[in-house]
Amino acid sequence: MTGPSAFRTEDLPLAPVDATMFKEGMSRLGAAVGVVTTSTANGPVGFTATAICSVTDTPPTLLVCLNRSASVHPDFDRATTLCINMLAANQEVVAQLFGGRTAMVERFDGSTWKTLRTGAPVLSGAALSADCQITERLSVGSHDILFCRVLALEFSDDAPALAYHRRQFHSLPACVGR
Repeated sequence: MTGPSAFRTEDLPLAPVDATMFKEGMSRLGAAVGVVTTSTANGPVGFTATAICSVTDTPPTLLVCLNRSASVHPDFDRATTLCINMLAANQEVVAQLFGGRTAMVERFDGSTWKTLRTGAPVLSGAALSADCQITERLSVGSHDILFCRVLALEFSDDAPALAYHRRQFHSLPACVGR
């Protein structure tokens, strides 16, 4: 076999690993923790996510994955804008509120929120908040992938980031000697 033309998809195994094994493997990857928010006619909605990453810097674009079975999916399916709030280490309780079955209004209580360009809720004190326009959606398996053009950014150089690894929250200290 030589070159790209020698690769044949029929040579690949057809059955993927089972979902339990995949989830266990993915728990070994550390991930930043974000709360993704949008505004609706009925008020703000949001969810906790770790499947967030940069796509390109020209134009500045992030992606976030959302399970189609999530209670907030219909709201985000209609949304045209959102804010990706990457949490600071001291915001673990916010991650827990937005990741559970807590009533939506209670998720936003106890934290300070504002808006930037799009009107989506921006969490004060977040390590990074990216105010975005949703430019594309792609459905893969159980999730939708939202491609989000960044219209405004706000970040803190002093806030250590919150990470999730092996099903536990961890603090990522700010780099020393920048």
